Amino acid sequence: MAFYELRQYKIQDGKMDAWLKIMEEEIIPFQCAQGMVICASFRGEEDDSVYFWIRRFESEAARAQLYAAVYESDYWKNDVAPRVGELIDRSATVVQRVTATRMSPLQ
Repeated sequence: MAFYELRQYKIQDGKMDAWLKIMEEEIIPFQCAQGMVICASFRGEEDDSVYFWIRRFESEAARAQLYAAVYESDYWKNDVAPRVGELIDRSATVVQRVTATRMSPLQ
């Protein structure tokens, strides 16, 4: 059964523009190229420290395979991850696995 992963990050003060640049120009395209399904990407309308995005997985096995393809890659470990740590407060990251309700437009 498919499920979604809602990931919320706290962006470091004054770093939202830099965060959006790396997300939109590097992270999202790279993850999509590995097979991730990115459903949404949002920033806080009034709170510049809020960013969240939603990814969809067909199964736990698919999630595990996609995580490995992305997070175990040399590109991620050596190039992306160090820069991410400069832009977000990793200790404040919240990850929720959610499933769509019967009437949800996202299924």
